[in-house]
Amino acid sequence: MKKVTVLGAGMVGRAIALDLARSYEVTSVDMNRSNLNLLTSKANIKIKEADLSNYQNIEQVIADADLVIGAVPGFMGFEMLQTVIANKKNIVDISFFPEDPFLLDELAKEHDVTAVIDCGVAPGMDNIILGYHNERMEVSHFTCLVGGLPFRRTMPFQYKAPFSPIDVLEEYTRPARLVENGRVVIKPALSEIEEVEFQEIGTLESFNSDGLRSLVKTMNIPNMKEKTLRYPGHAKLMEILREAGFFNKEEIIIGETKVSPLSVSTALLFPRWKYEDQEKDFTVMRITVEGRENGIRKVYRYDLFDEYDTLSQTSSMARTTGYTCTGVAALLLEGLYNRKGIIPPEYLGKEEKCYNYILSHLMDREVVYRNQ
Repeated sequence: MKKVTVLGAGMVGRAIALDLARSYEVTSVDMNRSNLNLLTSKANIKIKEADLSNYQNIEQVIADADLVIGAVPGFMGFEMLQTVIANKKNIVDISFFPEDPFLLDELAKEHDVTAVIDCGVAPGMDNIILGYHNERMEVSHFTCLVGGLPFRRTMPFQYKAPFSPIDVLEEYTRPARLVENGRVVIKPALSEIEEVEFQEIGTLESFNSDGLRSLVKTMNIPNMKEKTLRYPGHAKLMEILREAGFFNKEEIIIGETKVSPLSVSTALLFPRWKYEDQEKDFTVMRITVEGRENGIRKVYRYDLFDEYDTLSQTSSMARTTGYTCTGVAALLLEGLYNRKGIIPPEYLGKEEKCYNYILSHLMDREVVYRNQ
């Protein structure tokens, strides 16, 4: 039985470990013992307690792995990925770090490593869908609207964090890159708020976020944008906090103490943004690909609406993010994809067998992208 080491046992990392354990021997690694305890006594899963910010620990825990999954917070992601590649291990990563992953492309090729990055729901599955259609038509417009939210709306935030909350705040501060008329443009995060209707949930708001990531470099498409979805009113509240300096990383002096506003804000916000045990959430995504196919104007629209799984007690964001990752992991483990280097998900989508394999993998887990 092939061996997989999952670095990170948070909400999504646990879902990945449990899913992969259906077919492989899994080792789950985290420094948080309470996270690991949720995986004890699970078939085909071993647990190891280790500080993954110490990259010598990473070298030790991946030594016998056939594949590594990166599910650490974004601020740890780049150095983690670099360590895994340097140790000549294939990896599928969902850490969504801010650094440029292609800086590691030469290293990955030198070590004969396949490193699939940004392999979640978005970025991730939207890249795969765009990669598939871009190979088969002349795409002129690509739009992705995506968000994960609690069913229960609690004021004033109307939000809870289904993954690392520090990465959520990054979405509210990192400038958004869009492509307009063939040019990359930079717009503030949380800008250009628009209301969007969804049959299953009603009215949500969308705003600019830096979700295109690798697509800015890999896709020659004149118009592309990614926008985050929240309940109406959330973006303005976050903008007020951001503009007031609550998300600044630079330390300020209060009395005789130095402290960063971001560290104070996270300490105050995160307890309020934490999901309660078995609290229900949903993931909603709408992908639109427009262009010309065989000389005819064509519009493809994919809609996803996924809910918390009460039977397995798995959050929707963990399902939609984690099962995309496990589908790609299976591709690599079964030898169905072996291109070397840094592999953004759109590269996978180009190949019809990979595209169909991942969609089928997700459908088997009742994560369904409806093509309209």
